[in-house]
Formats: sequence, structure tokens, C-alpha cells
Amino acid sequence: MKLDIKNVIQSGKTVLGIELGSTRIKAVLIGEDHTPIASGSHDWENSYVNNIWTYNVEDIWKGVQDSYQKMANEVKLQYGVTLQSVGAIGFSAMMHGYMTFNKEGELLVPFRTWRNNITEKASKVLTELFNYQIPQRWSIAHLYQAILNQEEHIADISFQTTLAGYIHWKLTGQKVLGVGEASGVFPIDLNTRNYNHRMIDQFNELIAPNNLPWKLEDILPKVLVAGENAGVLTEEGAKLLDVTGELRAGIPLCPPEGDAGTGMVATNSVAKRTGNVSAGTSVFAMVVLEKELSKVYSEIDLVTTPTGNLVAMAHSNNCSSDLNAWIGLFDEFSKAMGMEVDMNKLYGTLYHLALHGDSDCGGLLAYGYLSGEHITHFEEGRPLFVRSADSNFNLANFMRVHLFTALGALKIGMDILLKQEEVKLDEILGHGGLFKTKGVGQSIMAAALNVPVSVMETAGEGGAWGIALLASYMINKADNEKLEEYLSHKVFAEKAGMTMSPDPKDVTGFEHFMKRYTKGLAIQRAAINAS
Repeated sequence: MKLDIKNVIQSGKTVLGIELGSTRIKAVLIGEDHTPIASGSHDWENSYVNNIWTYNVEDIWKGVQDSYQKMANEVKLQYGVTLQSVGAIGFSAMMHGYMTFNKEGELLVPFRTWRNNITEKASKVLTELFNYQIPQRWSIAHLYQAILNQEEHIADISFQTTLAGYIHWKLTGQKVLGVGEASGVFPIDLNTRNYNHRMIDQFNELIAPNNLPWKLEDILPKVLVAGENAGVLTEEGAKLLDVTGELRAGIPLCPPEGDAGTGMVATNSVAKRTGNVSAGTSVFAMVVLEKELSKVYSEIDLVTTPTGNLVAMAHSNNCSSDLNAWIGLFDEFSKAMGMEVDMNKLYGTLYHLALHGDSDCGGLLAYGYLSGEHITHFEEGRPLFVRSADSNFNLANFMRVHLFTALGALKIGMDILLKQEEVKLDEILGHGGLFKTKGVGQSIMAAALNVPVSVMETAGEGGAWGIALLASYMINKADNEKLEEYLSHKVFAEKAGMTMSPDPKDVTGFEHFMKRYTKGLAIQRAAINAS
């Protein structure tokens, strides 16, 4: 087996994916069967400098180089060969944000990440102008806010891109983005798989009084779809990625994509009527639509798959943090009673208890709002647990209500899609910490959405694997083979997974709970106003 992999490495038939997440940069090398054969990672954190969440350029390259080197070192250790070439490379990163450069290629202001909520005025103006939801984190909102602020650098902009687009540009010389990543920069026309030109014209007209020396189409990266060639690794790029100088130039790169797109690929949910939900500290669901929504919703963001199909995204800031805090309390109790309990067993025991509670949580109510929640219109949060005198207060219901409420805000967003817009969804793929205890988070999610929920064994591979699959698709696809066909037939055909259909009793119970949840939002408001 090792000999086979060694031959694959030496013959340059592997594929490399690197993704820059908010706390970790990961490099994954995959073989011909799309299975990871080596990986390396680098931990990093954003900094809050002059009221801006940012990462400096030196840290970006240090992290990319370190994750690559750790992966290459693992190749040498495991297979006894030096990595000198691969079949293709792909880069991905957290979406949105603001990186602008002058004509000399110099960064004009520190990188502003998606985390900055400093574009409220721009977001509102552009949403009204385009009649299209423009969230604060989108790149175009950052650009327009900088214009509204009359920032000095605006006239000097020659190129604007995202973090993934910046890395790709420096390694290939190509100013491009994958369409999924581009859809978080500026709205996409679904027919052309390119920026919406009507909206570009509207934006240019909006900023015309500023007499800037550029038009929007002059500074945005070119849009490419999955499968298209996005350039090759230059001599300079090879030295920048591999500081040892072993990696050869000339390797083809796929279009750089955002973490939303690579998450869809890694969960095999790029086909219409499919979706994926990531549930951990926050929770978001992405559903591939068959047609456009009937109107604009502030609760729903619209992006695209890496092939340019429309995706509706419901994002809740709060999911499992408060739930984890309660389990931490039970851990403290166990220790105080002289019992050392394994945390996996504690989570498993308490989560499974929730399945034995009353279908509607016995009248209990909770909100896990550690931070604000835009879906329910709260700028800040207060975690709360509330019960009436006649509620059925027991441990099973207590655990059940905290699992239910972790999905409460998400359900409001998803109900817009599934009930108001009557979006058809055959199944949704679950990944993230909420699904670690087998069958529990999955069962609760199925009840919340009234849709079958599948969890795959590969769901933990993450976005670096997802972008590696996109790079593999570019060089290995058959003529006219669609991305969804490639993933279903060549990547996921043998991958094991478990599907749970919603239990009608649990679905009804969740609906009863949501009436209590919606009505009780006044309690959340009162708690915020009182402290």
C-alpha cells in the first residue's frame, strides 16, 4: 500500500488543497482515490487593531508555508520521498472581507475580515439599490462603506479581492475567483455565471459623484466556474509556497473558492434539492435552489455553488456554546461528588437522555444567545433558561430544550425557505460538533427541519479536502461531466453514511416548542434591556 502511494507521489498524480480558516490553516494531499494521504496544519488567530478584525500579511504567508511544510514533511516521513510536484493545487479561505491593492500590487489598508460589522450603512443602501440582500460582511459592502467614509486609499485602488483570491494571485499571477467565492463579493447573474452587470451599472452610477478613476468592473477579479483552469504555479509562486525550493513550477491551479463552497463539496451537497448544515459554535444551513426566491429576506443570504447554482444560506450566530457550558456544569458536579467522568461519556449520556424527553420539551424554554442574533434581530444576547410553574422539569427535558434551542434561530430562517418559499429539499448533510454523539443531533435536526438528515464518515475532512476535490475535478473530469456527477460517482460512491428521517411526533413537538420560543423572545429583549 505504501509503495503504491509512493509511486503516485513520485509520478505527480496527487492533488493538494489548502484552506485558510479563521483559526486554522490546513493543507491536505489526496491520492488518486481522493483519500487524504498527508496533511499539515497551522493555528492562527485574528487581531483586533484600530477597531478592525485583521490578519497581517506576514502571518498569512507564515501560516500557508508552515502548513505546506508540515504536509511535505509527513510525505517524507511516511513514504520516504520528497514532494516535488503534484497534479493540481487549490486554495480556499474564509469568504468576504476586504483586500485592496494599488497598481504596484501593494496592500492599501490592513485586511478587513468577514467578522467586521462596520458596514451597516453600506449594507442597507446597497440592499435597497439592488433589491438584493447584501450582508455587512460582503466585499462590496466593505468597498462602499470605505467610499462613504471618504477613506484616502479609495482613489488608489487598482484591484480588490478576497483572501483566497490574494493567495492565488501571488502564486499564479492570475486575478481570478471561483464563482462561489465571487458570489460573496458581488451578486452573480445565474445565466452568465458572472457578476450581475445591471447591478454593476447601478453601483457605478451610485459612486459617480465621487469622481473616482476606476469603475467597479475594472477592479474586480475575473469569475471562473469549477473545472476551469485558473493558471499555473509560477517560479516565484513555487518558492513562496515551498521555502525549501523543492516544489516545481508549472502545476495547474483550480479557481480559488470560499469556505462555503468547499463545505458543499466536502459534504457532496452541490446538486439542486440538496443542502448541508454545519452545527458547532454557530450553525448555518445552505440549500441549493431550483429557482430564485420570490423576494428579498434579511434572514437569508444568497451565494452560489462552485458551479454557479443559486444557494440560500440561513446563518445563526449561536448554536452549541451555551449547551457546552451546561455540560461543563455537570462535569463540575461530577468532580465535586468524587466522580471522574470521561467528557465523551458525559456528552453521550446527557445527549441520549434528551431523546427520552417530552416531544415539546415539557414546557421548558431556553435561549443560548451568547452573542447577538440577526435572524431574531438582537444586537447582543443573554443566555436564558425559563420555565413555568406547571412545566415538566426533569433532566431529559432540560437537555432536550437546550438541543432544541440551539437550532431555534436557524429554524426561523429555514422555515422561510421550506414553508414560505416552498423550497424542495430531498435531504440535508450534517457536519460539525453537534453531530458527534451518534444519532442525537441528527434526530433533533431532522425534527427541526422536517427533512431527512445524513451524516457521512468523511464529513470531518473539512474544506481543505473540499478544495482538493475541486482541483482533482479540474484535471480528472470526463468530457461534459458535471461536478455533482463527479462527486457522486467517483468520490462518494463508496463512502459510508447514516440517514435519519424525521419522526412525526418530534416534528410536531418542535413546532410546539417554536411557538413558545417565538413568543418568549420578549423575555430575551427584557433581559438585555435590564442589564
